[in-house]
Amino acid sequence: MAAIDETFFLDGPPCVVIDRVKMTYKVESSDERSGAARGLKGRLRKALGRPSRVTVTALKELSLVVERGESVGIIGRNGSGKSTMMKLISGQTAPTEGGVYASSTPILLGVNAALVPELSGDQNVVLGCLAMGMSMEQIDEQFDSIVELSGLESAIYLPMKSYSSGMASRLRFAIAAAVNPEILLVDEALNTGDAQFSSRSKARMDELRAQAGCVFIVSHSLETIRDMCTRVIWLDKGELIMDGSPEETTDRYRDFSAHLSKGNNISATRIKDDARANLVATQVLERTSGRRMQGR
Repeated sequence: MAAIDETFFLDGPPCVVIDRVKMTYKVESSDERSGAARGLKGRLRKALGRPSRVTVTALKELSLVVERGESVGIIGRNGSGKSTMMKLISGQTAPTEGGVYASSTPILLGVNAALVPELSGDQNVVLGCLAMGMSMEQIDEQFDSIVELSGLESAIYLPMKSYSSGMASRLRFAIAAAVNPEILLVDEALNTGDAQFSSRSKARMDELRAQAGCVFIVSHSLETIRDMCTRVIWLDKGELIMDGSPEETTDRYRDFSAHLSKGNNISATRIKDDARANLVATQVLERTSGRRMQGR
């Protein structure tokens, strides 16, 4: 069982509070061994050609408090619940149980962010900024800095469909960061392999955090997470395994992944179980004068 730390009080309101959130989905299953496929109802469904539906847990119950100035990395294997958590924080999806509270509207930057491939980069800058509520005057003021951050230079005037995936990702990040969001969510958009862009994007996120905001980053690149985050959480199969410093958390996860890749499942499980056993859980307690936080 995870340990519970002593109660403490925040100096000011946090940016994001995730309070006992859980996320489940109903999906179709052709597995006749599932409970939904057995019994009289299951046989009737099969006879009528209706697929059985089973409940899948994408995110097990967890609570987190993210304070102003934090940059939180989220790591884990595919299917661990990383993108689900980002969708819950951004408000794209409502949790099955619990609640997510934010001090302002989070801006989600994903690699699939909708821009128009047939239009040039500069035209997409205008469309993207307008969609985030910026005026044309603000866009004019920010345009040069957006192009500089993206690193596209003269390519900004070429059709976006001619861009590599890295170029498109850099443009999406530069657009999203232009609005000075208090809460920025970055989902796999920084893995471009461009060292100069990594340096510029880290500097930009440092600016955002200095403005009393916070940043969430999902990435398979542990180097990106270590360089850009002040705190890292490790998810596995929808469960919170670890919440700690970038160095310690990424080292544990790297060891876990290395043992898995070699087929050492018992050793990998032991590493994960040890990390989970040392987790300091968070509890969100209501009171009349505000929120009281336990744990991290």
